[in-house]
Amino acid sequence: MEINKLIEKAKMARENAYVPYSNFKVGAVLETESGKIFTGANVENSSFGLSMCAERIAIFKAVSEGETKFKRMIIIADTKDVVSPCGACRQVMSEFGNFEVILSNMKGKMKVTDVESLLPMAFNLKKDRE
Repeated sequence: MEINKLIEKAKMARENAYVPYSNFKVGAVLETESGKIFTGANVENSSFGLSMCAERIAIFKAVSEGETKFKRMIIIADTKDVVSPCGACRQVMSEFGNFEVILSNMKGKMKVTDVESLLPMAFNLKKDRE
């Protein structure tokens, strides 16, 4: 799918964020190698440790439907510069290989990178056992 359409889907996903504490909405779109699209929005909880990021929600939705090969992810938020995934999201992303990651903001700024650049030397038990 074309990147501009994926960014629009990420913006729409962002609108579903549940953020009563931070008011920091994040949207994510995950495109699988098979062409399926999964979205995510961050969901907060009054017990902050139980909150979940948009990126992990999109990945977990994909995996729960049998998709584990990812082409790219787009992440968007209303930030001055492009938004970047947290460390936990980077670790979860690395579980599924090195795919393209597009960091963006609501003002149209964009940076193209990949999982390995976001988390060099990631812990990966599967690779460590090979």
